[in-house]
Amino acid sequence: MEKAEDLEVKAVSQQIDFYKIFRVFWSRWYWIAGCIAIALVVAKIKVLYTQPIYQTGASLKLQDSNPSVSTNNQMPTQVYNYTDKIQAESFVIRSNDVVLNAIAHLDYKISYYLKGRIRTTELYPNIPFQIEIIQQDSVNFNRGLYNIEAIDNKSFSISDPNNEKTKQTVHRYGEVLNMGNMQFRIKSIVPKGDYSFKFNTKEDFIGRAMGLSVAEAARFTNVMSLSLTDGNPVFAADMLNAIMKEYVRYDLIQRQRSAKQTVQFIDTQLGFINTEAGKSGNTLANYKTKNKMVDLGSATSTTIGKLSDFEKQKTELNIKQLAIKQLEDQVNNNRSKVEIGLDIEGDLNSGLGALVTQLNTLLANRILKLNQFNADSQPVKQIDQQIANVKASIRSNVQAMRRNNEQTIRYIDSQISGVNQNISTIPAKEQNFVKLSTNFEVNNKVRSYLSEKKLEAEMNAAATVSGAAIVNLAYPSYYSISANSNKVYTFAILFGLGAGMGLILLVRFLNPYIYDKETVEGLTNTPIIGVIRKFPDYIDQDNRQALSIAKPKSVFAESVRSVRTNLSFLASHKKSKVICITSEISGEGKSFVTVNLAGTLALIEKKVILIAADLRKSRLHKVFGSDNRRGLSSVLSGQHKLEDVLIHDEVHHIDFIPSGPVPPNPSELLHTAAMRDLLKTLEKEYDYVLVDTAPVGLVSDAIPLIRNSDVNLFVIRSGVSQTRAAAIPERLSREYGLSNMAIVLNAFGDDALYSNYYTTDYSRGGGNSTYYYSDYSGYSGSGYYDDENRKWWMFWKKK
Repeated sequence: MEKAEDLEVKAVSQQIDFYKIFRVFWSRWYWIAGCIAIALVVAKIKVLYTQPIYQTGASLKLQDSNPSVSTNNQMPTQVYNYTDKIQAESFVIRSNDVVLNAIAHLDYKISYYLKGRIRTTELYPNIPFQIEIIQQDSVNFNRGLYNIEAIDNKSFSISDPNNEKTKQTVHRYGEVLNMGNMQFRIKSIVPKGDYSFKFNTKEDFIGRAMGLSVAEAARFTNVMSLSLTDGNPVFAADMLNAIMKEYVRYDLIQRQRSAKQTVQFIDTQLGFINTEAGKSGNTLANYKTKNKMVDLGSATSTTIGKLSDFEKQKTELNIKQLAIKQLEDQVNNNRSKVEIGLDIEGDLNSGLGALVTQLNTLLANRILKLNQFNADSQPVKQIDQQIANVKASIRSNVQAMRRNNEQTIRYIDSQISGVNQNISTIPAKEQNFVKLSTNFEVNNKVRSYLSEKKLEAEMNAAATVSGAAIVNLAYPSYYSISANSNKVYTFAILFGLGAGMGLILLVRFLNPYIYDKETVEGLTNTPIIGVIRKFPDYIDQDNRQALSIAKPKSVFAESVRSVRTNLSFLASHKKSKVICITSEISGEGKSFVTVNLAGTLALIEKKVILIAADLRKSRLHKVFGSDNRRGLSSVLSGQHKLEDVLIHDEVHHIDFIPSGPVPPNPSELLHTAAMRDLLKTLEKEYDYVLVDTAPVGLVSDAIPLIRNSDVNLFVIRSGVSQTRAAAIPERLSREYGLSNMAIVLNAFGDDALYSNYYTTDYSRGGGNSTYYYSDYSGYSGSGYYDDENRKWWMFWKKK
């Protein structure tokens, strides 16, 4: 058999078609709509069942200026120091001492709740009914919910949280209840509704207060912005205001602590001096009366005055020594903040003051680092080393100050000793009088000095103001920040849209099947000679409707005619053509295509014979309503002659040779010379010899027929054939040197979901540029075919 001239096959050029991409998503718009609807339902449930969270805000101003601001007023240094100070104070304002003292100013002992159909609401600050606590263990009491319900104006039912399985018990108003290791009574009538309550301690609210956040209100300012989030907006505002007020009071107490310590020290000294002054006064008076002495000389009076002045100076130095010791103790005790006492504030040199400020900054930074790293991390160790170095410098300065103060005290002591020596030169009687007078004068002056210092310390304590002031109080905000319905619904729509589109892409990604001609063209260089549309009606198992071509004006019939037309381009030099039709696996419609091609060829008065060459599992005989007791296998095995098995279909003018009984060696029979002779004989008598073979992907029976045919059609079924099937024709052509292979895409349904988003450009040659055909996409509603596909929205068109 002669072969057609070999043609060079070029790969087709394909370009992305954005309209096809749009059609992919639009083809399953209801998937996207369904995902959006489901997301909106979930969002609605979330909005209904999510406990709303409210946020309130306030602001505090740090009153004192930052001592570490540089003298040239460089703005970056000031901003950095304000930031450090605000961060350091944020830990103080959130400390347990401040928070617990703030909670004490709230009505925290009993919490009331009202259960609704969806969620339970805290009623703070409203009190729906009065509860009197008679006795309560400060620690060991039940913190569970007591469910209470009114029965009438005289009684109510209540549940015991210690035993939740028991039913609610009935009690009368005013009756003492012993539940949860407590004694209490309900004093007022419980309103109608599902109410509950529980008892609290201050510590139970620390967790709710931990939602407090502190930050700079604005750049270049010493104003801190505070915010607190909670499920109850009124509680959040009251809690934040209480914390701010307690912080201001706490800061004031801390600033007054040095002055109060000085007052306490002076009170101790004054108690002793008052006693000594009283004793010395009485002794002096008795001595003057007994010895009848009236006054002293001027020299003696001067000596007594010097001694009194020296004693006063010594007392001042002792008080200063106390302040130095306090500063040293603060440094050694690793406090989070070091404060300088008022008694030595004026004596500090600039270097020591700067070191104290630097130490406070480092201590604040260490607290911040501990929120990010553990104590053994390198950043914390670096700060610890810096703190140790600064503390060493402070200790050195403090020790130098203490040594100077002690040296001055020793000098005063030497001066007092000199004065005492001068007194020893006075006569004995007068000397005793001088000593008593000196003792009395010293005690009076020291008492006077201590009284002045006490008054000064008390005035300093009274004049001390807090380092912070409230700028804006907090007010309840009823705008929820956790369940913002607009944001939730917007997110749900976007999520549903993304999920729907993602589902479409996932289905496409997991799809291993071929659906359109563009996919085939992208996988192989073997040309496609036609696309057969999906049959418009039900097809029985015997394909009888397809053989009759019930709707000749349908898109399906026209697509079969297109394949028939393009067959003339294959082996055009042959007057009679042997056409072999095969596929990868069974079920791809090769027999269906064979029957329909035979029918359309017969309609144009071509003499056609159809051979059922699938000797293993042929059902083609059922199309013609014949049995399969004899056929091709009988002829090839020599049991019957061709005339004995040939069937003439007078209705469609098609001759048919059934496959016959299944032989034990089907592949060998098709390889015999008898099969080649049969094809040559039929080729002389018929215009077209159509051979329906076994699938080449399962068995090798069709190979000898493919090698001896003028045209080989490989059937790929849309939605059934997998992508690997497209490579088989090209492999057969390469292995057996064939140039007559062509592909027919069968049962194309134009499902946009699985369509390829590439468009083939035939203007550059290659691929199917030799053949003209159409997949008839978009033409079904043109009115030209009798199976017009009327859309649901085309209500004005009749079927």
